[in-house]
Amino acid sequence: MAIERSINWGYSISRPRAVDMDANEHEAAARLLRKLPELQACITCGSCVATCTAGNLTEFNFRMVHTLVRRGEYKGAYDELNKCMLCGKCRLVCPRGINTRAVVMAVKRILGEY
Repeated sequence: MAIERSINWGYSISRPRAVDMDANEHEAAARLLRKLPELQACITCGSCVATCTAGNLTEFNFRMVHTLVRRGEYKGAYDELNKCMLCGKCRLVCPRGINTRAVVMAVKRILGEY
């Protein structure tokens, strides 16, 4: 007679962290790309986040907001953008020359309608 024991190996199967892009609505992101096609050149290097004055004082992260908008996850993105001081440091260090101030204003304008 073999006694079966439940062995705890110290790990478990977790839910996948994949983003379901089909479940999200992408109209605002498409409008943003039509208005500012230069945004497609973003390589998400993080230079904007590293020099951000608001990011040093708050939990603001421009790259995170940009990623959320591109994914179609607009909840909370508008409120995050209100933390931006529009100082322009991110625009100065962007290796792709993206006008990040214009992006912030356009996203706020577009998301304000939703």
